[in-house]
Amino acid sequence: MSGLLRGIARIRNAPVLRGSTVTQRANIATRPAKDKFGPAETIIGLTVFSFTILGPSGWVLANLENYKKKGTAESE
Repeated sequence: MSGLLRGIARIRNAPVLRGSTVTQRANIATRPAKDKFGPAETIIGLTVFSFTILGPSGWVLANLENYKKKGTAESE
């Protein structure tokens, strides 16, 4: 099995078989931000982010019994 994996690794590392490679560069800023965010903007951003992530899962958990009833009604 290890011979098979070594063979696959050799094929993946062969420059002829890979074709041309595209180099990627990240846009990294080395200066501080032009406009600093204040505490109010930070709190608003974190609140919106939290509701975006936790809102749908909270909705599903709050209505879990309704979803269970829908599933059993359709199967009858």
